[in-house]
Amino acid sequence: MRKLQLTLAIFKPDLTLRPYSVEFVRDIILKNDFIFIRSKFEHLSRSKVENFYKEHEAKFFYNRLVTYMASGKSQIYILGRENEAIHKWCSIIGPTKVFKTRFENPDTIRGSFGISDTRNSTHGSDSDDNARAEIAFFFPDFDYDQFFSSGQDQLFLQQKASKKLKLDPVQCQHFLH
Repeated sequence: MRKLQLTLAIFKPDLTLRPYSVEFVRDIILKNDFIFIRSKFEHLSRSKVENFYKEHEAKFFYNRLVTYMASGKSQIYILGRENEAIHKWCSIIGPTKVFKTRFENPDTIRGSFGISDTRNSTHGSDSDDNARAEIAFFFPDFDYDQFFSSGQDQLFLQQKASKKLKLDPVQCQHFLH
């Protein structure tokens, strides 16, 4: 059984506009024992955002969400963590309802940086299946099965344990030596 779990994380345009906030959130990620497996910085096209959020197409907030997500650059990451990456990332980012979150979970990313329910700073996968699909959507060249079958997951964990894993601060991605 693999020990490293992967999840998708997105820093939305409201967060990426503030470099200090981006650095603060990246530091939170590192302090919570995550590994940056892959990263990309992208101004998402409206059609790509529509495709990503297709499940919400009939909901009242869909147009607002699509317009917002296509309004500026996003930072998109594959995060890895030993045991429960998905659950931990979701607990760090906090609930989507920002105004409620500010009172009930003020120390979360959304509680600290979220502006509204739409402009809530971050996205995170909510299950293994969604993580796998979302990773494939944003990183089509990343072979999820190959990552685990080749033992790369274990190499990342071993190098992290031996403190040999290095973070490229420009790309915000860990590299194996």
